[in-house]
Amino acid sequence: MAENNLAKIQFYEGTDEPVVPEIRLTRGNDGTTGQAIFIFEKPQALSSIADGEITGMRMIDAEGEILTREVKVKFVDGEPMFLEGTYIWKTKSDFDRFMRFANSYAKSNGLGYSEKK
Repeated sequence: MAENNLAKIQFYEGTDEPVVPEIRLTRGNDGTTGQAIFIFEKPQALSSIADGEITGMRMIDAEGEILTREVKVKFVDGEPMFLEGTYIWKTKSDFDRFMRFANSYAKSNGLGYSEKK
């Protein structure tokens, strides 16, 4: 499927992030609210941090773009080491849209899915 090749994440518009993150999902008891936490270790976006300000994380696929502004840089011994992006959904349709992106991104990057019991 060609659309799977389109799934990508960007911190700077037009520049794809090659580092694949660890992604953790949590959902509320009713299943309609929750969040996805993306943890990028030594992402390329941090090597260009002086060239521009990271103002968000764009999740792009064949359907379009999902944007979150919740992005933090984590430092280890004074060096930027991790980028953490958090996407929060508040409706079932937002969650369904996010999961379509996540599945496409996973296929694009050869990732699997495991559920905590």
